[in-house]
Amino acid sequence: MIYLDNAATSFPKPEEVYKAVDKCLREYGANPGRSGHKLALKAGRSIYETRELMCELFNIDNPMQIIFTSNATDSLNLAIKGILKKGDHVITSSMEHNSLIRPIKTIEDIGVENTIVDCSKEGFIEIEDIKKAIKKNTKLIAITHASNVTGTIMPIEKIGKLAKENDILMLVDAAQTAGVYDIDVKNMNIDLLAIPGHKGLMGPQGTGALYIREGVELRQMKEGGTGSKSESLLQPEIVPDRYESGTPNTPGIVAMGAGIKFILETGIDKIRKHEEELTEFMLTELKKIEQVKIYGPKDSRKQASVISLNIGDIDSSEVSYILDQAFNVAVRSGLHCAPLAHKTLGTFEQGTVRFSIGYFNKRKDIEDALAAIKKICDEME
Repeated sequence: MIYLDNAATSFPKPEEVYKAVDKCLREYGANPGRSGHKLALKAGRSIYETRELMCELFNIDNPMQIIFTSNATDSLNLAIKGILKKGDHVITSSMEHNSLIRPIKTIEDIGVENTIVDCSKEGFIEIEDIKKAIKKNTKLIAITHASNVTGTIMPIEKIGKLAKENDILMLVDAAQTAGVYDIDVKNMNIDLLAIPGHKGLMGPQGTGALYIREGVELRQMKEGGTGSKSESLLQPEIVPDRYESGTPNTPGIVAMGAGIKFILETGIDKIRKHEEELTEFMLTELKKIEQVKIYGPKDSRKQASVISLNIGDIDSSEVSYILDQAFNVAVRSGLHCAPLAHKTLGTFEQGTVRFSIGYFNKRKDIEDALAAIKKICDEME
């Protein structure tokens, strides 16, 4: 199988990730923070080590400001619903995933206003358009770092500067960039960062995190056992306990830490360069195929390793099916849980076929995928 669906979840994982899950379950799979015996303490230390690795990757000072969640969707819901209240206004873009748009639309019912800033046909957003959308009651700018449909990279640093100048919080959805692109929460003025563990961080599914800048307070989404302040019937206010009720996914968190360690040891620049080179090669070759329409920037320097395309008027799902069944190439078709992005691109009816490249892909994978696309095109004639 040629796996080119890394924007959904990265596969395969580094060997260290598989080993970390197995070791945790076999050797110290106790409940962290709930007991004082050796196994529970070992589990707790291992989780804390993952917090420290995240701090190193994203330039975060305090490990306790990292909240472990089930995925980036979980993180976005906590951030959006935890910070916004009746009378507030939030700004976002027309290139967002439903994991960001749906929570924002849901809280319209409690009186939270929103403005969706239109992006260009390539998925780019203009700073001036964001500036024009700011109101007196604007509390938050919530935006993706890179589109999951076209890979278009947003000017996060400039948006962060604008937000800070206007005393507005910024939430960044790093689903397509964490682990591949440099993210510095301090230099980029990021107040809230939603991170999936199973994509660029190369961890298992069911893992994620939310970074909350010190001084930013969110309402928790759930209450329960935390292993701290057990004498109180109220949720403790200390972080991360306030937001981490219940038994954590210790094997998943530890394995996510192993993925981060792999990234730090390999070098994020090396990972990004590899993906950029394969993306540029694929874009260059696709541009030579007359029947193929490519969406987005069409430039590996301006997009993450995500390429959306269509072949003539063929339904995207049909192309995806043929690639899977006839050529053993795994991609994703349709609307990619981002209907507004497809309306922006003009592909809402047809959807697109999305190829997303990962660190473990080789040039041969791209060559074989291109050969498959060419054969499908030839059979159209």
